[in-house]
Amino acid sequence: MPEEQLRGRLLVATPALKDPHFERTVVLLVAHEESGALGVVLNRATEVRISEVLNGWEPIAAQPSVVFEGGPVQPEAAICLARTSADGDLDGFSRVDGPIGTVDLSVGPEALSGKLDQLRIFAGYAGWGPEQLEREIDEGAWFVFSALPGDAFVTQPDDLWSMVLRRQGGLLSAVAHFPADPTLN
Repeated sequence: MPEEQLRGRLLVATPALKDPHFERTVVLLVAHEESGALGVVLNRATEVRISEVLNGWEPIAAQPSVVFEGGPVQPEAAICLARTSADGDLDGFSRVDGPIGTVDLSVGPEALSGKLDQLRIFAGYAGWGPEQLEREIDEGAWFVFSALPGDAFVTQPDDLWSMVLRRQGGLLSAVAHFPADPTLN
């Protein structure tokens, strides 16, 4: 699949993917180029409230308004995803796909007040080197699906993996019921 078609798409871990960093995760790809890919894990909430680490952003944060584990790379770095209903360009907002984009947190919440509908803060990210992600997809580690605008902001992030699989229909919807540990079945 050409790189430009993966940006803004969801990577959903297949049951075969047992890497503890990515088991049963849903990753939104925010960048995909020849040099590699970058995304954030959408369904790993922490207990850390946004207000504990960033001032002023919590009023527009999606519930739960906590920091999410975006991935194992640079966990000290913050990536902010947001949804806007504003047309055109916004200072500090880089569109990923449709109304979803990343926010430059140094711009400050007051500059984007009223222009963002929801946001979510991620500590760290998931990263792949050149052609690494394509190999993982070919090896069956990831399903690739279109994202819906609300996927990054669901109120029950623990349910996102099965929710995305169920909406695919057919045999893929059955994967949503695959037990985490099939030996216990």
